Amino acid sequence: MIKAVLFDLDGTLADSLIDLADGVNRALTEKGYPTHDVEAFKYFVGDGIPKMIERALPESSRDADTVNEIKSIFSPYYAIHYADNTYAYHGMPELVNTLKANGFIVAVVTNKEQAMANEVVTSLYGDVFDLIFGKRDGIPAKPDPTAALMAMKELGVTPDECVFIGDSGMDVATAVNSGAVPVGELWGFRKEDELRENGASYIISRPHELLDIIEELNK
Repeated sequence: MIKAVLFDLDGTLADSLIDLADGVNRALTEKGYPTHDVEAFKYFVGDGIPKMIERALPESSRDADTVNEIKSIFSPYYAIHYADNTYAYHGMPELVNTLKANGFIVAVVTNKEQAMANEVVTSLYGDVFDLIFGKRDGIPAKPDPTAALMAMKELGVTPDECVFIGDSGMDVATAVNSGAVPVGELWGFRKEDELRENGASYIISRPHELLDIIEELNK
């Protein structure tokens, strides 16, 4: 019986690509590195800020010191401008509210740092989520299942009572690794092939289709 839905954040609940790209490109420009088109960031994001910055840097400049230097410029800027061009995907607030109204637990599990995850989620969705589990010190990033399993424990549910939905292979792999039902979605940053290759049991193109999947699973 499905009791809880765990959502990825960037590319699933929030289209945050422009603000992330603007912040990184601004930092790259300040340090004299080449910048990237916004579309390129679809393949930079998903594994946390340091990894996004590392991917955006030239291969010869991806050492830890340079990543940290760019991050030190990006983070304070993004903390102010994270909502300039970030919005909830069409149909997602309605989906989350419908799930909550029907008695399901709803939570966010993201590689975005905890403080920024809180800011972005509450700015777009208010306080509807039962838990926002962002990147925390000492806890490995997705697709390691630790964060998802800790979230499930805090919510009082078992993996087989959870659906995990996200837009990337990393999200699908997190679901598989944690024992949740893996659902991939196509309104985010990545492609269907990536989702299938990483083990998605279901792939949806519109938010409301998740309700049909849950109804099927709970028959």
